[in-house]
Amino acid sequence: MTKFLRLLVLFLPLALVVTGCDDKKGPAEQTGEKLDNAGQSIKDAVDPPGPLEKAGRSVDKAVGN
Repeated sequence: MTKFLRLLVLFLPLALVVTGCDDKKGPAEQTGEKLDNAGQSIKDAVDPPGPLEKAGRSVDKAVGN
């Protein structure tokens, strides 16, 4: 029994790390991003971004944020 527990303690964290490293976005995350983008578009229509904010957004897009 102790050998089983040792193996479980050893391999369970490894399995969790491997399965948690998925880069695909789920439908809820995609919908959330669409809502965020729509909110940002509405904000920009009311209060247009200045040149520094536009530059910052360009850097964010290039980096992937």
